Amino acid sequence: MAKRVCFPEQGKVAIEDFDPGQLRPGQVRVRALASLISNGTEGILLNRRFAPGSHWDGWFQRCGGYPWRPGYALVGEVVEAGADSELPPGTRVALRGGHASELVADAAGCHPLPAGLDPVLAAWFALAKITFIGAQAAGAVLGEPVVVIGGGPIGQMVLRWLKTAGAQLVCIDPVEARLEHARRIGATCLAGDVATLGEAVREATGGGAAVVIDATGNPKVFAAALGMARARGTVVLLGDTGTPAEQRLTGDVILKGLRVVGAHDGHADGAWNERRIVNLFASMVASGRIDMAGLTTHVLPGRRAAEAYAAITNDPSRTLGVAIDWSGE
Repeated sequence: MAKRVCFPEQGKVAIEDFDPGQLRPGQVRVRALASLISNGTEGILLNRRFAPGSHWDGWFQRCGGYPWRPGYALVGEVVEAGADSELPPGTRVALRGGHASELVADAAGCHPLPAGLDPVLAAWFALAKITFIGAQAAGAVLGEPVVVIGGGPIGQMVLRWLKTAGAQLVCIDPVEARLEHARRIGATCLAGDVATLGEAVREATGGGAAVVIDATGNPKVFAAALGMARARGTVVLLGDTGTPAEQRLTGDVILKGLRVVGAHDGHADGAWNERRIVNLFASMVASGRIDMAGLTTHVLPGRRAAEAYAAITNDPSRTLGVAIDWSGE
């Protein structure tokens, strides 16, 4: 019997048995190798950290609430192919599936991966897509100073995309271990409370950032981000807060003529769809052009999934990528 992660109620994590179902034409059966937890999204849903009436609340209710089956970044191997599927057994793929030992999925939504790519690294593909969209929303950044607030998984991934685009990188985070990962790829790092670092940012960027990316999901960061942007600069909201009413607009928007733009997983377009982004990410990781060393801080088997969620809930400063290893389940 296949197994999957479930949130039976607020704050609770369980492993449940389930039947992945029969194959239909155009589908494949995938044996999971690894899946990556989305610390922000899944932490918000597990602990119900969203305000009543927010878009999070509406989405959660429309999807039926608890019990919730989390996850959207799985890497596995095709073990059976239905009629009209072009993915033969043995193909290693990335797909949007929940944390589970086995899944039946549409072959069209499964993205083939390069041979030999570590499945745990490959499981970052969904966060790579989200952050690619964030980097695109920043606009032209070649040679420009870009500040990324937040050195968590989203912040680390967007820094890596921005590096490939030639930006001058500045990373802000209170946790030194996170800053080390940013420093390793050439970012200037500033530690401390973002609300107190305005002058340090102006000094590091020569007067203000062309782009400031809020990758925290913390509503209190928005006002500080607006203050760090230079005149006619751009502020990108990449971290999706559960309490948007706490985000405070400041006079910087009008006085400096700022552009404020949101970046979301659903914003991929026809030119840069998910498959193209995943292919680019996988090839750049496989070739070493994107440095992922040390970004996965926890790898736990499926039966210990509750420990993985405890880590992101109780000790977030020590967690970046948290992966579930399904290979032995």
